Amino acid sequence: MAKIDYSRLADDVLDGVGGEQNVKSVSHCATRLRFVLKDNAQADKDAIAKVPGVISTVESGGQFQVVVGNSVPLAYAALEKTHPALTEGADASLTATTSDAGKSNPLTRVLNAAIGVVSAIFAPIIGTLCAAGILKGLLMIVSTAGWLSTTSPTYQILWTAADAFFFFLPLILAVPAARKFGANIYTALTLAGALVYTQVQNINLVLNDEAVSMSLRAFQQAGGAVDFFGIPVVLQSYTSTVIPIILAVYLQSLIEKLIAPRIHDSVRNFIVPLVVLVVVFPVALLALGPVGNLVGQAIADFFLLVQGFSPVLTGFLFAALWQVMVVFGIHWAMVPVFINNLATAGYDTFKPLVWPAVFGQAGAALGVFLRLKERRVRGIAGSAVVAALFGVTEPAVYGVNVPRKRVFGIAILSAGIGGAIVGGAGAKVYGYGLSGILTLPLGYGDPLGLGDTFLWLIIGTVVAFVLSTVLTFFFGITKKEFAADRAASAAERAEASDPSTGTRELVVPVAGTVIPLAEVEDPVFSSGAMGAGFAVRPTDGKVVAPVSGVVEAVLPHAIGIRTADGVEVLVHVGIDTVQMNGTAFTSKVAQGQQVSVGEALIEADLEAIIAAGYDTTTVVAVTNSDDLGEVRVVASGPTTAGSPALTIAAIVPTA
Repeated sequence: MAKIDYSRLADDVLDGVGGEQNVKSVSHCATRLRFVLKDNAQADKDAIAKVPGVISTVESGGQFQVVVGNSVPLAYAALEKTHPALTEGADASLTATTSDAGKSNPLTRVLNAAIGVVSAIFAPIIGTLCAAGILKGLLMIVSTAGWLSTTSPTYQILWTAADAFFFFLPLILAVPAARKFGANIYTALTLAGALVYTQVQNINLVLNDEAVSMSLRAFQQAGGAVDFFGIPVVLQSYTSTVIPIILAVYLQSLIEKLIAPRIHDSVRNFIVPLVVLVVVFPVALLALGPVGNLVGQAIADFFLLVQGFSPVLTGFLFAALWQVMVVFGIHWAMVPVFINNLATAGYDTFKPLVWPAVFGQAGAALGVFLRLKERRVRGIAGSAVVAALFGVTEPAVYGVNVPRKRVFGIAILSAGIGGAIVGGAGAKVYGYGLSGILTLPLGYGDPLGLGDTFLWLIIGTVVAFVLSTVLTFFFGITKKEFAADRAASAAERAEASDPSTGTRELVVPVAGTVIPLAEVEDPVFSSGAMGAGFAVRPTDGKVVAPVSGVVEAVLPHAIGIRTADGVEVLVHVGIDTVQMNGTAFTSKVAQGQQVSVGEALIEADLEAIIAAGYDTTTVVAVTNSDDLGEVRVVASGPTTAGSPALTIAAIVPTA
């Protein structure tokens, strides 16, 4: 296949549509350059169709569409480079992926949207998150067993490798957050680095009329006044936090989309980041820090008040809400309470309540591991259980439980019940440390002669763990997810290429009725111009991967996947749904992410799509089918996601 010169393609296509002066705007979807022309009559279809790299042209919905195929991002990038005035801001709306539609009340929609955003942002980093958590747990084991001293350089090097992920979590999250919101990745990384910088980098300041060198946060903690043009700034710890950087990058994306089209291209590349840094970072410090501190302190005061009224109620609420506080980064407000109690009384009754909270999350992840069969899910859940048992709950919370709202709810309820037992018994600990299985002895014995409460700490923790596991196993998985898991598990067994024949199988990505491509109401797909495949008239909005591979393209309504042996697959939800600008679609994956067959790709609100006047037909096209062996569709009629759909014969693996 001849190599395409995309700069030449862009120029020739632009000439073919009547030149830049005839173009109102241009954007792209998964396969097409979409022009809005001043006069469609000026477009020369025959000339454009002859341009190398162009598959065909279509006029639909008031747009002149030039079909390029999977390489459309390259064609668009070439057009953007040579004619930037045409593409300014054109695709900004394509990054919006959260549906505003739905039958639920506003609060529920907001909560679901927030959980969806957090889950999507964490999706690309789950593997490394689990690895770092497991390494932390292993280091706790070897140090407790006396095999490796915590003061040895070897231990510290390995601990640094594990803890760095959590310490610099804002920087790690900045990348998927920027992709999710369509913001500049490097500006987002700078914002995240600036948040962490306030507590890790020494700077020169004056404290009590003496020059000092310390971090900005340490300076404030030592009594120094920190302000921004006279406005007091309350600094918090931003390492290991989640919400502050997500909100900061979201604000960054709004500012970029607002000002980028209004700044001349000669200075846009540095003026836009400059404005973002000057505006967003101070706003983050002035708003996020104080709000976090105020909320955290209010929660701490609330628990102290409730404890005097009812230890049982305190135990339930504290344990149930602990992981919610962790998600929002406001749990740090309780640390001074823990330490102060230990320093003044020699024991603390709040810290014991963290164990049921931690083990509630571990149990929920174990329930998912035991209930579901898909290899990818079991791998994540299994490693998350191990990490959580040693006190590192992030893999369980973000990788397993939060994406399954019912499971997270069960973990919270179970934690509350375990916490009520611990709180009601007045369980105590006599030291401070990460709340895991190896640190339970912090509550052992009765050094102060106040009564041994260690057994109640164990009972409450075990109850939270077992109850969460059992409830998740029997009630945590929805019928739809269970069916999708079974289908994905079956597809996994059949999905790998047969080494003797080179045959690859694709599965149906969404429940519904399979129809031939020829019946699709779009000439590009129905003609086979985009490659062989099939279509589904969906009855469900959960779209999963029809094949394993690397995600090469992500749009709200379409995903492109390339398998290890070179098969290029496009999953396109709806006809002309690019014009919905992301409304009614929630992407579950990021570009460059490795996905397994049956893994969630897109969640679409079918009712919203229909209400907007669009066809929900979902197309699966093997876009390079001309370069492969025989493609044979084996599915037809009503079917479920994960069922065998088509086979491709005689595939030669590519390098």
